[in-house]
Amino acid sequence: MAFVDDSLGPDHHSEEDENYFVSMTDMMVGVLFIFIIMLMVFALNFKQQTDVSVDQIERLEQARRQAEIVADRLDSLKEQVRVELRQIDKSSQVRSAMLQQIRARLAAQGLDVQIDLANGVLRLTEEAVRFPASSAVLSGPASANVRKIAVVLREVLPAYAKCVAIQSSSCGANPDAASVETVFIEGHTDVTGADDINWQLSTERAVNTYRLITSAEPALRKLSNRAGREIISVSGYSSTRPVIDEANTAAYASNRRIDLRFVMEVESGQRLKEVLALTDEMEGQLLNLRSAIDAADVK
Repeated sequence: MAFVDDSLGPDHHSEEDENYFVSMTDMMVGVLFIFIIMLMVFALNFKQQTDVSVDQIERLEQARRQAEIVADRLDSLKEQVRVELRQIDKSSQVRSAMLQQIRARLAAQGLDVQIDLANGVLRLTEEAVRFPASSAVLSGPASANVRKIAVVLREVLPAYAKCVAIQSSSCGANPDAASVETVFIEGHTDVTGADDINWQLSTERAVNTYRLITSAEPALRKLSNRAGREIISVSGYSSTRPVIDEANTAAYASNRRIDLRFVMEVESGQRLKEVLALTDEMEGQLLNLRSAIDAADVK
């Protein structure tokens, strides 16, 4: 589990904060699921009865109507989830464009970095920011490169964040646009050395990078997300997330690195997809319910 320094920025990754929309969706799904089960039990019990009264027929018709209501609610719920997923896709596109913009500006300064568009990661390779083994010191070219990164972040991020005390025409210009929730400065180590030391070392690398970035460009600390919290934060992962899973000197050098992970305000896509899959399953249950009702002998 990653160590996060909360004193330096906002809370840990937004996936740990319960999204209000998803929570309400989960509750609605749970209630509807229980209701469907109750209707199925009623229909199956009714089917087994041989003496069908007028009252029982009416109850069957009522169950049918209730099933139709459930189907309508499920359709409405699924449409809400689809809308949210479209917003997430849009947010991901905005993040990809931002990462490409940052990479292009760094390349113009002779600094080559890697980007992982799927996970929103800007990877500072050993060519950009190199750490000696067992060290968290940024010196020489590494220090100069981090300063370049700070300048580019200061140029690009205001257009993707709600700003505090920054005079910028592009900052927060569109309140409905996708925006950055957190930029995590993530520290990593290679697999050599004791694990408890590596956890501390990876965090120190992230903290030292944070300090250099924010000292070079203090205005970055005045960028905030929609919750009003600073968007720059740190985390350390020890050797748990290698980019090259090999045991050699070159791999170790690559894994001693800093990643910048950009988390957008909407990051609940996987949860919503799970809810959508659950609604599909519930629709199957609903079809079973209707079949049981239709097969009941009411003559």
